[in-house]
Amino acid sequence: MRRKCTDSLIYWKKNPGRKPLILQGLRQTGKTWLLMDFGNKQYEHTLYINLETDRSATDYLSVPHDPQEVLLFLETCAGKPLRPASSLLILDNIQCIPQISTLLTSIALDFPQYHIASIYKGVVNSDSFSVHDFDILTLYPLDFEEFLWANGIETPVIELLKTCLQNEKTVPEALHKRMKQLLLQYTVVGGMPDVVQTFVSTKQMDEVLQIQRDIVRSYEDDMIKYAEKKDKSRIKECFQSIPKQLSKENKKFQYSIVKKGSTASKYAGSLQWIEDAGIIVRCYNLSITELPLDGNAEENTFKVYMRDCGLFVSMLEDGTQYDILQGNLHAYKGAVFENLIADIFSKMGRKLYYFHKDSGLEVDFVIRYKGECTLVEVKASTGNTKSTRTILNHPEKYHVSHAIKLGDYNVGRAEQILQGAT
Repeated sequence: MRRKCTDSLIYWKKNPGRKPLILQGLRQTGKTWLLMDFGNKQYEHTLYINLETDRSATDYLSVPHDPQEVLLFLETCAGKPLRPASSLLILDNIQCIPQISTLLTSIALDFPQYHIASIYKGVVNSDSFSVHDFDILTLYPLDFEEFLWANGIETPVIELLKTCLQNEKTVPEALHKRMKQLLLQYTVVGGMPDVVQTFVSTKQMDEVLQIQRDIVRSYEDDMIKYAEKKDKSRIKECFQSIPKQLSKENKKFQYSIVKKGSTASKYAGSLQWIEDAGIIVRCYNLSITELPLDGNAEENTFKVYMRDCGLFVSMLEDGTQYDILQGNLHAYKGAVFENLIADIFSKMGRKLYYFHKDSGLEVDFVIRYKGECTLVEVKASTGNTKSTRTILNHPEKYHVSHAIKLGDYNVGRAEQILQGAT
């Protein structure tokens, strides 16, 4: 399955200033497969060691050793020759060894000629893994473009779509209808590789749903397996509250929805655990619609979305998939459509922001677009944009002059608002 991250791996290999690589990301996004495929195609020898299952390797690496001795040990464990430039050493599940960053840094300092790639389940702690010492890549579930590739949509077609958007020109109607169908399918299927492969191969939505729910259960199992004892139940409660959180009219995350009477002091750490695992992404409210967005974000006021929209849909009641494939995105007060856009934006590497005021003003997302603060309204069908119009009509107060409206439209512009097809 074609992945954009492969290009980054090839660049890493060719870069003379490369550092030890860490490929991080949500469980079951294909990290192991991608690195093994990369190694088999780009190197003479690929050495693979799984630190979660190889107890002898884990025990050995958990105590300090001379870097050269470590390389000899790993070569023996893998049973293949470890050679500068022509071999790739892959260490899977490095989160199992707390002090692994110190070891990898030492090896890189003494033996920079060796190519070492590691896999981290979740998101690395920046205090332990500095960008000064490591090249860190994130593998997300497939984004919509990768989903199109998997479904046989060729690059020239995708380039035509990009050109239409850049030039604000209408997409040819037949192509527009096909892309709308594929987007509805992506909303339900999402981007988990096994799920996408099953959909492409069988088109059986019951099989797709079964795999998705198995993945969700595996995340819940991880919460029980890896979290500290006192946090296990709280983490699971936070996770299972996400559909309820997003089905509210006001989608701000509320700890009282997790459990009646709950507070941030009790559950904030549990929510952070889920975020660190790469399962969710936060969308922060802005105090003002003005750049820099990060500087105007309110740390304690946020919405929570699933990183993968397909997994979110699988957590909803039976029948929701069918409704979406028929074009009905109104369920759960627009939560499905909002999570779709959060999925797309976050997989682009964008941080997520929205704008809400107690006066009633609410804009679903706010982004930096073409160097300007831009509002993004998400409408499951054609609908009014009252809050956006209010903000655009008062530039002296809100400092915004452009907006994007995403909904059941073709590409086009209506004065200050760019309409995007979804």
